[in-house]
Amino acid sequence: MIVAIDGPSGAGKSTVAKAVAHELGFSCLDTGAMYRAVACKALADGVDLADADALAAIARDAHIEFLHQCGEPMPSQVAIDGRDVTAAIRTGDVDRAVSPVSAVPAVREALVAQQQRIGRAGDYVVEGRDIGTAVFPEAAVKVFLTASAEERAHRRVRQNVDRSVGSIDFDEVLADIVRRDELDSSRASSPLRAADDAVLLDSTAMHIEEVIGAICELARAAQADLAAAPNDGA
Repeated sequence: MIVAIDGPSGAGKSTVAKAVAHELGFSCLDTGAMYRAVACKALADGVDLADADALAAIARDAHIEFLHQCGEPMPSQVAIDGRDVTAAIRTGDVDRAVSPVSAVPAVREALVAQQQRIGRAGDYVVEGRDIGTAVFPEAAVKVFLTASAEERAHRRVRQNVDRSVGSIDFDEVLADIVRRDELDSSRASSPLRAADDAVLLDSTAMHIEEVIGAICELARAAQADLAAAPNDGA
């Protein structure tokens, strides 16, 4: 079963997805890290972010690997072509590069095919920007998680302080979030939007435990519905 969590940058999707997966006993498919890894390699290789063909070649040919610790739903390490990029993909440079990279249709096509192959083989919580609309439109649970731009900027700054990676300047982080919202919502390929059947969760005034609990409740209801559904193959 797939639990799809979409939403804008800084909405807390990764944190929530990890907690929901842990609560449900699911795994997490970190699709955002895949796009970040491609962006990171493009920057490291000096690839022009306007060169769609070169970006697509990285997405098709580079080997992205997730390493997991036993019992942890989220990968503990991300590597691309054998290079550990776990910290590098969370820098401000990659934050700014990932939207133009992910907007390239051929990049999305290459990575979506890998995501679908992995996700359809098990029980996953998957977060991103087009999971419920493009990657797993058949997902049993679809959530669009959002918050005000200002609240998302505050959260991102606190996160960057805690991990000592990325900008801690509020105005800079807010400007990046607003810019990325515009890019992600206006791109031609799989723009950021809520699926028609998604549940909208505005977490601006919610505690994270409330958000996690609400999504777990939706997932358990979907599991009950699937268990009660007639088995056509019986």
